[in-house]
Amino acid sequence: MGTTTLALVLIVVLGTPLAWRLSRKRRSPSRWVMLVVELPVVLPPTVLGIALLETFGRQGLLGPGLAALGMSVPFTTTAVILAQVMVGAPLYVLTATAGFRAVDDDLILVARTLGASPSRAFFSVAIPAAGASLVSGAGLAWARALGEFGATLMFAGNLPGKTQTLTLAVFQALEQDLAQARAIALILVVVAVLLLLLLRVFGPRSSS
Repeated sequence: MGTTTLALVLIVVLGTPLAWRLSRKRRSPSRWVMLVVELPVVLPPTVLGIALLETFGRQGLLGPGLAALGMSVPFTTTAVILAQVMVGAPLYVLTATAGFRAVDDDLILVARTLGASPSRAFFSVAIPAAGASLVSGAGLAWARALGEFGATLMFAGNLPGKTQTLTLAVFQALEQDLAQARAIALILVVVAVLLLLLLRVFGPRSSS
């Protein structure tokens, strides 16, 4: 779960300002950005894995440049994190964007007229107002990253102790030890149930 947590940190740090910008801008460029954000949701995970290989692999778009720096991404822990970010980020960004759009513009305006800088108004007004949606989006992104299989297998492989995640461990255990596979699967089910319960408590509440 360590890689999943690191992936979530990246998703929140990079996705929160992006979601804020998307919530404030509804013109054509933002629609294209939103299209890119939504694309991983509808693409098969194996296709995402191939896309990551074509980007970071030795013969990929960035591969030669990374190799010149002595860096290799595929089949490493970094590859696991990138795959998890790729599949989890859309859920966070879309949920956070919806939460930020519900923030009253007048609240931001009042904060600005009282002397708050744009960044301070963002952190002191927008973030708390959309907090429930941010928590919900983070939870969904974390769960999606935890359950990621296809993109991780294609891009990072299934190397025990290095790139093997819980879902990949279940896949391997099915061929070797069914009892172990059941135990790992049970852990994932328990985590999923606990997460859903937490989201019900801390997530956004629908108005009746």
